[in-house]
Amino acid sequence: MAHPTIETDDITPVCEQGRALVRDVLERIGDKWSVVVICQLGDTTRRFNELRRMSKPITQRMLSATLRGLERDGLVTRTVHDTTPPRVDYALTPRGIDLLGVVRGLAGWAESNAAGILESRTTFDAR
Repeated sequence: MAHPTIETDDITPVCEQGRALVRDVLERIGDKWSVVVICQLGDTTRRFNELRRMSKPITQRMLSATLRGLERDGLVTRTVHDTTPPRVDYALTPRGIDLLGVVRGLAGWAESNAAGILESRTTFDAR
């Protein structure tokens, strides 16, 4: 099977510049829950408990840590409303919305290739 040609001159500078930052960002969005949270936020605002229910079986502690990391990277905003009880809303920033497109593309790729990947795993594991 032929592989598409990739112009390495176009990719190499990106891969070599800020190598540590690129790994760090990919680690953030490649963790178990960040992609789930990004997809759940989509193009709307959600409350913490709503996100937790939608992202089961995530724990409260893990959701808090995931949201903090996404907020730190400028992918999510956190808005605290002065109500009783306090209400906290989360939403994607423009950067997070930009990433949402990439995440949805990756999810679509995974879904359309799932059967082939499972077949490859079965073949590999049988060796």
